[in-house]
Amino acid sequence: MTIEQTMGAQLAEIAVDAARVILPFWRAGTEATHKTDGSPVTAADKASEDVILPRLAALWPDIPVFSEECFEDGHCPIPGERFFSVDPLDGTKGFIQGKVSFAVCIGLVEHGRPTVGAISAPAIGKVWWTDGDGVFRRGFDDTSAERVGPRQRPADGGLAVVSNSLSEEKAQALAAEYGCPAWEAMDSAVKFCLLADGSADVYPRNGPTMEWDTVAGEAIVTAAGGRLLDIEGNPMTYGRVDRGLLNPGFVAWAR
Repeated sequence: MTIEQTMGAQLAEIAVDAARVILPFWRAGTEATHKTDGSPVTAADKASEDVILPRLAALWPDIPVFSEECFEDGHCPIPGERFFSVDPLDGTKGFIQGKVSFAVCIGLVEHGRPTVGAISAPAIGKVWWTDGDGVFRRGFDDTSAERVGPRQRPADGGLAVVSNSLSEEKAQALAAEYGCPAWEAMDSAVKFCLLADGSADVYPRNGPTMEWDTVAGEAIVTAAGGRLLDIEGNPMTYGRVDRGLLNPGFVAWAR
């Protein structure tokens, strides 16, 4: 088996274990502090990272890890040709508000491109991961997984998933721009998973994101047969310290 096949399943296990650590903090009155960029962080973010980082180091000690929280602390290595990109709790704002679409994201970048990824959704109890040439999904307590894939886009144009930060008017206009009469707003990288498993058709994003928000998701979308391009129609590249790891706008397509 290739590293792309074995690593994806291992990352999924780590993402599930991190999700289980996060869940007791959810809807439990967890207080947030704010990072230098104004975004919130909670004890759940740190608890998740404390699960993920030692596990990655034990399994792949030669691969550096770039995590959202260590970036904030200034302790991350400079991304090289091969590194893990980790968001221990993606969708923290929604998590604080008691919403369900927060996630744990772990992805591998090689030569600037995502190659392996896993995303768990703690409140939903599901995990998605790459397996070389495909994507699998299972419930946290399931003993078996199912291979998933994108759907044929419905004749009516299908469903767009968009950022929860958009107003209803802007969300509707953005969905229509990409041919979708229907849209659903939510937090976190779970949106990528819905493209990969046939639940949605396009994810346009005009607002800012960081690399750790998209590495695992792009790996999953790509492995399922979809694609992600920046707003100029080019492939995204990662490890871009020259732009502070800030992504340009992008569109992810299920097919």
